[in-house]
Parts: sequence; C-alpha cells; structure tokens
Amino acid sequence: MTVIHPRQPEYILGRSAAGPAAEALVRARDHLLALQDDQGWWQGELETNVTMDAEDLLLREFLGVRTPEQTQAAARWIASQQRDDGTWANFYGGPGDLSTTVEAYVALRLARHEPQAPHMARAAEWIRDRGGIPATRVFTRIWLALFGQWSWDDLPVMPPELIYLPAWFPFNIYDWGCWARQTIVPLTVVGSLRPATPLPFGLKELWPEGAPGGPGRWGAGASPGGGGTPPRARGAAVGRRDRPKDPRWAAVFGGLDRVLHGYERHAHRAAPVRAVRRAAIRRCLEWIIARQEADGCWGGIQPPWVYSLIALRLLGYGLDHPVMRRGLAGLDRFTITEDTPDGPVRRMEACQSPVWDTVLAMIALADAGLPADHPALTKSADWLLAEEITGPGDWQVRRPALSPGGWAFEFDNDNYPDIDDTAEVILALRRVRASAGDPARKAAISRGLAWITGMASADGGWAAFDADNTSGMVAKLPFCDFGAVTDPPSADVTAHVVEALAAAGQAGSRAARRSGCCGPRRPTARGSAGGARTTCTAPARWCPR
Repeated sequence: MTVIHPRQPEYILGRSAAGPAAEALVRARDHLLALQDDQGWWQGELETNVTMDAEDLLLREFLGVRTPEQTQAAARWIASQQRDDGTWANFYGGPGDLSTTVEAYVALRLARHEPQAPHMARAAEWIRDRGGIPATRVFTRIWLALFGQWSWDDLPVMPPELIYLPAWFPFNIYDWGCWARQTIVPLTVVGSLRPATPLPFGLKELWPEGAPGGPGRWGAGASPGGGGTPPRARGAAVGRRDRPKDPRWAAVFGGLDRVLHGYERHAHRAAPVRAVRRAAIRRCLEWIIARQEADGCWGGIQPPWVYSLIALRLLGYGLDHPVMRRGLAGLDRFTITEDTPDGPVRRMEACQSPVWDTVLAMIALADAGLPADHPALTKSADWLLAEEITGPGDWQVRRPALSPGGWAFEFDNDNYPDIDDTAEVILALRRVRASAGDPARKAAISRGLAWITGMASADGGWAAFDADNTSGMVAKLPFCDFGAVTDPPSADVTAHVVEALAAAGQAGSRAARRSGCCGPRRPTARGSAGGARTTCTAPARWCPR
C-alpha cells in the first residue's frame, strides 16, 4: 500500500456566505470527497506501534525471506519512533513499554545497529532497569523462543488438544474473543513443535546483571551468535510486573500450567497420546486454513496472520504453496512506504478499516447536506452492498440458527463480521440511494437488522463479534498477560445497535428495551459505563424510553 494523497474533487459544491462555520463545512466536505477511492470507499491509515514492524522483520527472518531493502526501510521507521530515553511507546505520547522496546531493539539488531551505538545502549540500559527479557509479556518471549533467545520450558503451555474441547467446556477455543482465538490456535501448534532458529547475534545485554540466564549465566553450549542451549530463567521473576494477577488464581492456574508442562515432557511419549497429538495438530491445521481470507490474511489483523504463517511453515508448507504465497503477498497490502530525506521508510498497518471509515464518511457527508442520490454516496452505497457477508462464520457457534447479514471492519474478513460496523452500515445506508435500486438497499438493511438483533447476548447487550463471549476464566491463564481475550457486551457497541434499531423504527422492540440503555449502566470491558447512572447511551431523539 502507498500513502493516498487528496485529489481534486470531482463534484463542485456551492459556496455559502453564511459565515466561517459554513465555509469550513464546505471545505471539509470537499476534502473528504477528494479522499474517496474510485471504487467508492474511504480508508485512512490505521496507525499502530512499532511491534508490527519489528515482528514483520522477525517473521521474515524466521521464514528466510527478509531482504536488506525491507530491513533497512523498516529500521529507519522504527528508529524514528524511538523516544529520547531510548524506549518505544505503545501509543503516541505514551510511556515507554518494556516489551515493545525489546522487540524494537531486536529488530534494529537485525538491521545491524550495534549494541554500542548510543541509541541502542540507552534502550538496553532501560530494558535492564525494568527487569530485562524475563519481565516482558508472553508474546515477546514467544518471539525470542522462536530464535533460541528464551527457553520454551519457561513459557506457559497451550496444547493443541484444546481444539477438541466442545463449545460448552471451559477453556474451549470459542471462549476466547475472535482475535485471541485466531492467535491461540496457531500458537498451540508452534508451542508444541518448539522451533529455535538461531539469530546471528545474542541478547545478553538485555538481561539484568546477575539474573539467571543473564550475562555469564547462559545455558551450557550457548554461543554469542544465539546457538546452543537457550537461556533459562530459573529463579528469576518472570512475567509482566505491570499486570499483577490475583495470587489465589495465580496459584491455581500456575499448578495447571505445571501439569501441562509435565504432559509436554512425558505423557506424549506414549504411543496413544502421540496419536492424539498428531490428530490435534491436523485439526488445528484444517481450522487455520479454513479461516484464511481471500486476500491471504487471517482475521484482517496482524497477530493471527503471522502466527498462522509460522505454524504452516513448521508443518511443512513451502513458501510456494498457495496458502503461504497468498499470506505473504497479502502483507504487501498492509505495508506503507514513503520516501524521506534519510531514505525510504516502511511501516505496517496492524489492520485496515475501509468499511468503518466509509460508513462514517457517508454519514458525515449526508448530515452535511449532500443529497441521498449524490454520485459519491451512490458509489459508496454500491460498494457497501457488495461487501455484505452472507456466508458462515465463527459467530454461528453461539447462534447456529441465525441467518447471516453483517459487515466486517476490513476489506476481507468474511469469517468475522462485526456488530458495531453492521449497525453503522445500517445507519449509513438509510441516508443514501444505491444504483442497484431501493429494493436491494432495503433488503440489505433488513438482513443487517435481523442479524444484529439475533447477536444480542444473554444480558441484552451487544459485543463486537460474538454473543455471550463472557468467560471470566481464560483471562486468568498464565498465558494471558497481554490485554482483553474475551468479547463481552460493551456500552459503545450496544448504543450503536440501539441507534440503528431506533432509526429503523424499532425503538420499542424487545431487543432495544432489553439492552438496558435507559437503565442502570454496568461497568464493561469497553466504553465508559460507570456507577448507577441512568443516562441513556443512545441519542436522545431515539431513546426507547
């Protein structure tokens, strides 16, 4: 992908003499129209942190496809985002993050930035002061284990046999939010195979002085180039210090993890268990391949994409296999390149948001006075109608009798339409006309309304992708130290759905009233609910009350 610059608007809008605000509105409207793609969609860059760029280089190193040009362009971008204290943040203006800084540092080492360079020395000192490699998140330590810089024995176990757990059983894969689920399944394969591809350098400088596994204490046979026995963390405090867990649950699930480690070391030596393991890996493989999208991605997001490619490669899929070829080629669509005075830079988008950006642009333009049959709105409506997802997806595990009719956030994510986007698509399509005709537009709106209504969770609220994805247990696993892993109902998605239902004349429907948007607001994983306030989250003119 390349950066899109505004073109001159095709549609000349009348200027108003009503004052500066009206003139600003017209200029904004012209500018937004100039950003529309010829196919009818809008898409802004989805900015993220440098872990995407670092992990892209690590992926390419693991697969053996990293080029000098890619490496140097990505390194320029990563280095340009470093803070004065030597760290990298997870968001603009945020504090330095240990795991992000470690991954960025390793990526720059791939680009031959030497540890003695001032910017690298500052980063390494900061990393050591915060506990070093042992204090990073699980995902960072998995990347390091892939290259022999961390022991698989010091990582939580997630066995591929999880794929066999029925949907009603605790810890089954459908208890995870879809973004975590698509990441966990390939990682169970990777973790069971335990690869270690040596880096051309070691990372002793990122271990705290005197720590087990640190400088002078690496495993026997370990070389400065990363070969030999990986460093161990026996006796060191492992895991994120900014994410403390309840000690009681930590003891319970720590015990479970020790049992699983024993299983990995001993139980699978028995022939019957080995057969179950092989069958579980085959089932995971089938599950992964079935969820690759048309553009080669998995879920339209980076984490499951890279881990799926790694798992497939470990299972013998060559780089010329169609699944692998599509997966690698699809990454180019998520790559932004720019020329700078220092040379080309290359950065990755973790995700892309054309459906979301398009519906917000349509609503804004319609509310700003563009007529419903304006060519720009008609073109975008036609594109949206073609993007409707009418096939199966993981959401059917909880709602097997519900007919499809949703939209995804991305260009290609047909396995995971989301409720939030679908609600906003309905609101946008109600404001415009489509060249396909009014019956097609109304039929799509009707299917969308039926789908989001059927996707309500048991408590009456709506989540992003699934219904009743509210398990409180999976987040307590030692593996889960990286953020939300389930998809519970939230205030913001519920409000968008109620707004869409109300706009369609269904403000008094059972689904709208069950949402509780006019009742006491509950704390949720997303949104800003709090206390016992009774403020409605839907626009006042559509409040069911």
